[in-house]
Amino acid sequence: MSAALLIAVMSVVTILLRALPFLIFRKETPAYITYLGRVLPPAIIGMLVIYCLKDVSLTARPFGVPELLSVACVAGMQAWKRNSLVSILVGTVVYMLLIRLVF
Repeated sequence: MSAALLIAVMSVVTILLRALPFLIFRKETPAYITYLGRVLPPAIIGMLVIYCLKDVSLTARPFGVPELLSVACVAGMQAWKRNSLVSILVGTVVYMLLIRLVF
């Protein structure tokens, strides 16, 4: 019973949070919101890349090779397919195969 209530409350809150921008900006979206919508996604991706690579040691074996190959695969797939989901999936699979089977 408590789990169902918890799920119901979380569902309602999620729906409200997703509907809130449409309720607030019914007529016209302010310029600063449009600007943030344009610049935040690349900034967030950049921060995630920095966070993922921050502990890579270039002075100890395997010298960051799996990480660099995976980043290259993600960049190559993104340039080729222009699909973020496929690019991230391929990079993750390449990284996991490299650290489990090669290094």
